Amino acid sequence: MNEAAPASDPDPSDEALMLAYAGGDAAAFDILYGRYRLRLYRFLVRQLRDPALADELFQDVWQKLIGARAGWTPDAAFSTWLFRIAHNRLADHWRAQQHRPPAPADADERTARVPDPDTPERQLSEFEQRRRLQLALDELPPEQREVIALRLEQELSLEEIGRVTGVGRETVKSRLRYAMDKLRARLGSVAP
Repeated sequence: MNEAAPASDPDPSDEALMLAYAGGDAAAFDILYGRYRLRLYRFLVRQLRDPALADELFQDVWQKLIGARAGWTPDAAFSTWLFRIAHNRLADHWRAQQHRPPAPADADERTARVPDPDTPERQLSEFEQRRRLQLALDELPPEQREVIALRLEQELSLEEIGRVTGVGRETVKSRLRYAMDKLRARLGSVAP
């Protein structure tokens, strides 16, 4: 009788893929990119609220990952490492924003001339609910908005969020609790 060859792992872990990529396996990068591209992009859009800017930072994060692949070690989950790179890139962006000149005096006029594609006639109930949620999220302080995005959208654990943001588990729990309380109050106070 012929014994069947051992089955190869159909779903290798992120860490195994990153090690393979660091060793020169370009196909491993393609799999990682496929797994994380939407999650990372959504995280950046949520933080920046500007799709064009999110595109730019998205590319930067992947370039940093590519540049750092040779020195990568599986000390933490790959997702934690990736979102830590994104967190640091966002911090760099916000720091740079503080040193930029103010918007032109006629910025409000220019903005008012841009047509708004979201007319009331086109909004559906589901869209309106998402919009209300987004507005409520936008009102959160950046630290709370970030932990909400990492927890609910990226499904990171409290410990992983702590490693990404550089704060302790209890601080992460506090930020999540305050954010959820604010979201409940905001969304509960508006009639549907």
